Amino acid sequence: MKYILGKKIEMTQIFSEEGTAVPVTKIQAGPCTVVQVKDAEKDGYTAIQFGYGEKKAKNIAKPQRKHMKGLSNFRYLREARIKDDKNELKRGDVIDVSSFNIDDKVNATAVSKGKGFQGVVKRHGFHGSLATHGHKDQLRMPGSIGATGPAHVFKGTKMGGQMGNAQVTVTNLRVVKIDSADNILYIQGAIPGARNGLVIVQGEGEMVKVESKKDESGIMNKESGDETKEDKKAEVEIQEPAQADAEAGKTEKLETKEDKVEDKPVEVQEEKTEEKPEEKPKDEASKTEEKKE
Repeated sequence: MKYILGKKIEMTQIFSEEGTAVPVTKIQAGPCTVVQVKDAEKDGYTAIQFGYGEKKAKNIAKPQRKHMKGLSNFRYLREARIKDDKNELKRGDVIDVSSFNIDDKVNATAVSKGKGFQGVVKRHGFHGSLATHGHKDQLRMPGSIGATGPAHVFKGTKMGGQMGNAQVTVTNLRVVKIDSADNILYIQGAIPGARNGLVIVQGEGEMVKVESKKDESGIMNKESGDETKEDKKAEVEIQEPAQADAEAGKTEKLETKEDKVEDKPVEVQEEKTEEKPEEKPKDEASKTEEKKE
């Protein structure tokens, strides 16, 4: 079974090759991380728990943070029931839109928009009373709710009440387009819920791990990408000490030059002070004093 969590972006349209406009809903599907794998021996049933989205650590309780330790601070945690024979996922595996294909039939589950207290016309589609003589203020009324014999209202009678804000599943939807670069699914038709609401997409088939598929195709996987980043960091660290040594050598050379420059003016000042006679002003002052006497 294919299973992925996503976020509803918007509803738009796509033009097919024939030129017809196809109404679709964009869903930011994944990537989802396996948080826990449940088995029948410990938990009583087999299921896989997925994490999706991000949330601040301060807004998550300590038990949940410990449960997600080493992975991430997920906003949503949802489970998918599976069979023991078809379970090949482990904690930490990542799943994205690569598990789905174009023209796949999927089911979308989401929480519909809450619309508050509504009457029977909007909630159940009643056509209302006749707008003729004798039907004053009865245009959108529910009418009779049953016979007087039972003396009570039967359960399930269609009446006014809370509408929306309930889990709704739309089945047999077709995947029209897949954007693997941005992890976006284009699903034909409308999907319940508001924008940025959580959507669960299910379909028939096997879930494919991100790393395994990239390894088979020969494309660089996340692990190799991390290694390249680490190699780049190592190269930068190797270059930084070399630059530091070169700068240190330059500073030493500058210091030696400054020392030489400082030594020269000191010698010149000493020579100038020796050459300048200081006795002349004294002799002139003594001569002036003798003349006055």
